[in-house]
Formats: sequence, C-alpha cells, structure tokens
Amino acid sequence: MGNKSSSNSSSRPSASPPSDEAAQAAQAEAADRARRPSYYAMAKQGYSDLVNAIVRPPRAEYDPDDGSLGPVAFTFCGAMFTRTDFALDTVRGMTLHCSHWEPVERVAPAIPCVIYMHGNSSARVEAVGCLSYLLSLGVSVFAFDFSGSGMSDGEYVSLGYYEREDLADVINHLRATQVCTTIALWGRSMGAATALMHGDRDPSIAAMVCDSAFSDLTTLAEEMVEKGREQGLWAPGMIVSMAISMIRSSVKKLAKFDIKDISPISHAPKCFIPALFVAAEDDAFILPAHSENIHNAYAGDKNIIIVDGDHNSPRPQFMFHSACIFLKACLQLDNTNSTPLQVEEGMNLLMPPWYVPPPPDPSCPFSNLI
Repeated sequence: MGNKSSSNSSSRPSASPPSDEAAQAAQAEAADRARRPSYYAMAKQGYSDLVNAIVRPPRAEYDPDDGSLGPVAFTFCGAMFTRTDFALDTVRGMTLHCSHWEPVERVAPAIPCVIYMHGNSSARVEAVGCLSYLLSLGVSVFAFDFSGSGMSDGEYVSLGYYEREDLADVINHLRATQVCTTIALWGRSMGAATALMHGDRDPSIAAMVCDSAFSDLTTLAEEMVEKGREQGLWAPGMIVSMAISMIRSSVKKLAKFDIKDISPISHAPKCFIPALFVAAEDDAFILPAHSENIHNAYAGDKNIIIVDGDHNSPRPQFMFHSACIFLKACLQLDNTNSTPLQVEEGMNLLMPPWYVPPPPDPSCPFSNLI
C-alpha cells in the first residue's frame, strides 16, 4: 500500500510557481478590491447624500453689495425703481433677509405685489430672472431667503413645512405696512411647494404661479432612492420602504419635521386660488408628473404649461408671457391700482431691468440685431 501511495504521489505533476506578472496582477486586483467601497459604504454614503439633499443642501452664497441683486436705484422703461433690503424677524425666532423692489412713482401708496419664493439650495437672487417681466406690469416684487437658505437664519430647510411659516410672516409684514393691495405668489420648486402648502389657509391670495412643484416629499424621496440604486449608491437588496423609514427618522431628528407631512398635493383639493402650473419636460429631478398630478387634483381655476429644458433650465419667453397675462387678470391690473410700463418693442425682458445693451458696433452690420 505504501509503495502504491508513493507511486501515485510521484506520478502527479507538481504545480508550477506563479509568474511574476501573474503575481503582480493578483496583488493589483486585491488592492483594487480593497479600495472599492463596500455595498455598506456605498449605501451609507448614498443615504447621507439623500438626507442632506432634503434638509441640508449647499447653501447659496452671495453678497448684496456685489451686484447680485442689482443697484438699489435704477431706471427701467422710463420709470424709477428702488430696492430696499432689510431683515425681518419671524414668529419662530428666525431672521429672514428680504428685498423689495418698488416703483418710485405710483398711482397710490399701496399697489399689488408679487412675492417670489426661491427653490432648494437657492436664494432671493433667483427673483432677478423674472424681475423685468413683473416690474413691467406695474407691481412691486418682494423676495426673501427662506430660513436655512441664503443669508437667513437656520441650519436646515424643510421643503415647505417651516417655509410656509416664513411666507406667512412675510405676508403679515406686507399687510401691516400697508404698501400693497392684492398679493400673488410665484414659487419655483421648494418655493412652489410652499405656495401650495400655504394657499389653502389664506384664500385672500390673488394668484399663484407654481413652477416645478413636487407633489409629495415621500414620493420624491422614493424616486431619489431608486435613482441612487441605479447609480450603485444602495445595495441591490435594499428595500425602498426601509430606506425611506431611515431617511424619515434622520430628518425628524435633525430638522424636526416629518417628511410624510410634506405633501403639496394633499392641499390641492382644498385650495381655490387661481393657479398656473409650470413643469419642464426633461426634468429628471422633479418629474413633470408631479405638476400634472397636482394640477389634476387642484380645486381652483387652473392651467398648466409644459416647457422645454430640465429642472434648472431658464424658462422660455412664452412661459413668462403666459404668466404675465395670468397675473394681469388675477391681480386686476388697470390704471386704478397700478401703472403698467411702456415696454419698447424688441426689449429683452429676460435680462435684468437695469441691464443696458451695448451700443451697436459700426463694423458689424448685424450688431443692432443682437
């Protein structure tokens, strides 16, 4: 037996040692695996990113003195305007930083006002994009940084939950100072959600323009989790409901609100303020279906516009024209409560009202067309 065993052993081919190239390749592969984040690490990072996207996105930074908000006094369409910046203390103990653009000459001390509300990770400077269109109507424009955004107090945002209280304080301030008659709201993304969540408790608002509102924060979070899974941020077996439960718990702990309470669409059947909804066809962050679903559930007079572009794309001129026609009717803008400006033919109202186009270049025969 021993001889047979010895014979079999000696007949087996001996394994050849690995070559230097193979050994180096194996070591490199092992090192690469060690560097790769585990599913747990990816899930943890993805989870953290999603929570921050909800309650602590990057805070917009700007300096009112660097020209971001334009000059404090300017001429537009032959009329003089001023911008007043001030801090407003809220009932919640926050300080909001605000700006109010007003015509110097007006038909009455109090005129209609449009309150512009910015999106997530933005600030009141966002209002500059529609300022020329709104001021041309003869109204004043009020914009402010929500708590947790821009220059205002607050560590976290709440995507409408506390922002609607900021809006209520702004409206109370405007009414107490008696500088405005009717009030309209114009909100984008988080600002649009805020308008919807406030509108059903303040029927005196004359109109709302809601650009890219999300219908329900839980629904939006579920969509974000699915996108995260597609990008490998979550382990393949991670159940969406489990992820939402984790996010809900963290948001409650950090920002003191429940994501299940952020549901603009639940306010839609109780709101009768005339509303114009806007959605971008290629918006991959807040899908157009959100605005379409809110529009379908909305109780008041309503219309919806689908525009080209994505969530952050500049809106086209036809959208602003439609919004101005809508506001003109809802605010009943006529010579008794406002003075519409005489806009020169060909004037680009997408530019800020203080913008001065460069003089034509005589060496370029087409420069006057730019």
